[in-house]
Amino acid sequence: MPSALKERLGLGEVKAGIWKPLLAEFLGNLLLNLFGCGSAINMGVDPLNPNIVVIALAFGLAIMMIVQTVGHVSGAHVNPAVTCGMLVTGNITVLKGLLYIVVQCVGAITGTAVLKALTPESFQSTLGTTQVKPELTPLQGFGIEFFLGFILLLVVFGVCDTNRGDTKGFAPLAIGLTITLGHLVAIDFTGSSMNPARSLGSAVLSGVWENHWVYWLGPILGGVAAALIYKHAFSAPVVEVAEYSLVQLKQFDGKKEEDGNA
Repeated sequence: MPSALKERLGLGEVKAGIWKPLLAEFLGNLLLNLFGCGSAINMGVDPLNPNIVVIALAFGLAIMMIVQTVGHVSGAHVNPAVTCGMLVTGNITVLKGLLYIVVQCVGAITGTAVLKALTPESFQSTLGTTQVKPELTPLQGFGIEFFLGFILLLVVFGVCDTNRGDTKGFAPLAIGLTITLGHLVAIDFTGSSMNPARSLGSAVLSGVWENHWVYWLGPILGGVAAALIYKHAFSAPVVEVAEYSLVQLKQFDGKKEEDGNA
């Protein structure tokens, strides 16, 4: 197998240390579904009329916490749409990307299972399942999720651009607030998934699969589109650092000494 292809596939990354980023992605999605979907199960509120602001803040704060905690370990994708965006732009190898998506899904299912185990049966409802509202067509639902994935990846690539210095340290907050924005706007349309694994976790435990394809194709295609646009149109230019030879540095130091004596 050609070395370039082997490197792109990431065959050399299957080694002992890979368990750390995989664990980070698993745990990230577990916590996202546990706390995010848990906000939709408020025992003090009518389950058919959840508090949209509470849910939006819960998902946004959960993502902010996860990115801040495990971002240095795995990049804190915690979302197959993010991983696919990283894949098409060459920021992650194929094999590692596929492994990420698998553990993200398993983590989301586990998180929803924990939520179900900790919630009284009479309040479980659909465990935060995302559903296209009856007033919308599936295609409209797809369009909503497409643009939710688009704006999420546009922000992710923007704040993670290594050639930008003005966003350093703000990635968790910016990404978390983008998740909050998406939920505030789209909960009444599609439940505002923005994350295929998050929707899969709820669907598996609730058994609700209607229009489930919307929550995979929408965020992934929107995210891929945003990733490609940012990489090829919006990436910050590389900052060039002037390099001086040893001779030039000596001449510069000598000039400063002459100016000082004068």
